[in-house]
Amino acid sequence: MKRLLLLFAVLLLNMSVFAQSEEYSIVVKDIETQLPIENATVVIMKTKQILLSNEEGKVTFMLTGGSNVQVSETNYEDITVRWTSLNGDQKFVIYLKSKDNKLDEVVLSKEAPDKILQKLVNNSIKKISISHRQKVYVREFFMLDNQYSYYNDGLVNFQFDKNNNATTLLVEQNRSYGLLETDISADLRGYNLNNIMENYSNFKYFDPLLDSKSRKEYDFTIKGHSTNKDYYVMSVSPLDKAKEAIDNFQIIYDPLKKLIMEFTISVTPLSLDKIEEKTKEGEKNMTKSFVKVNYRWDGTDYYVLSSNEEIGYSIIQKEKPKNIQVRNSFVTTGFNKQNFTYNESDVFKEKSLFNKKNKILTNYWDISGFTATDEEKAIIASLEFKL
Repeated sequence: MKRLLLLFAVLLLNMSVFAQSEEYSIVVKDIETQLPIENATVVIMKTKQILLSNEEGKVTFMLTGGSNVQVSETNYEDITVRWTSLNGDQKFVIYLKSKDNKLDEVVLSKEAPDKILQKLVNNSIKKISISHRQKVYVREFFMLDNQYSYYNDGLVNFQFDKNNNATTLLVEQNRSYGLLETDISADLRGYNLNNIMENYSNFKYFDPLLDSKSRKEYDFTIKGHSTNKDYYVMSVSPLDKAKEAIDNFQIIYDPLKKLIMEFTISVTPLSLDKIEEKTKEGEKNMTKSFVKVNYRWDGTDYYVLSSNEEIGYSIIQKEKPKNIQVRNSFVTTGFNKQNFTYNESDVFKEKSLFNKKNKILTNYWDISGFTATDEEKAIIASLEFKL
């Protein structure tokens, strides 16, 4: 009897060992150039976790056992890789083949491009505005006078309520490192997490283009996507005679589903030169502005996948101007139509994670959707050391 109990205990121990989660890394590369592919979407089929490759083409995740992996990127053919075909050293390389389409030709349409954009926005809002929740990894780098001075990141949940078209934000974990001077303008201490996702979901960035006067300020062109036959690219740039318009837009969309899949908004140095420089103390002059947002259609659901925003200002001071740069990134790691339960006291109502004390339960930053590059890890470590 004792031998049976001992054997049973050994079996339980082995089962617990085998059931433990292990860390895996995948690197996504171009099969022809052997170069890493950034912003490739990697879905772990077993857990439905969504990851985004970094500049090194790398994603990292925790997994019990094995799982097939789906990889996609706009300029490459989608691929599903069986777990058994990957290497056994927990460091896998997945190669993507470029879509050899090379259309890049002007698309002719009887309908005006601004009217097409209006329909795209309306339909995209309709598809995205269902009640759901998203688990999101968010991170932010802050630079003062070209020196990294602050960093924060967190694992958060957004609950979308379609009835009032608003979000509820709960913070699972977060951390902040570095120091900010007390006289830095408060509105530059991070992006407002309570409305940034709403702006992505409501496509607020397109408001200037949907104005009835937009044709007098912008030039619209539509071309076929150079490497993806399923997508069109709408480019919108300010006219030379434009009085207020300074943003350049590039919108990638699916013309059949009428869904926006990606958009980029940037301000060129030429456009910045058009802005009259401010000289009063406390005023701000823009030095950089960049926004890129990706959306995902998984066959049934449509939602914000990732975003990257960079903004720069020069603040007029008595002695000399202070240069401020903030870089913010989002990546959705999980999507679910089921509501989560919470107490009102759990709701995060502050502007940014800058205002919340550190809450670290796991090394969530290593496995939560967007793996830091070696350079980024060095920056974070240096800011942590300052505390």
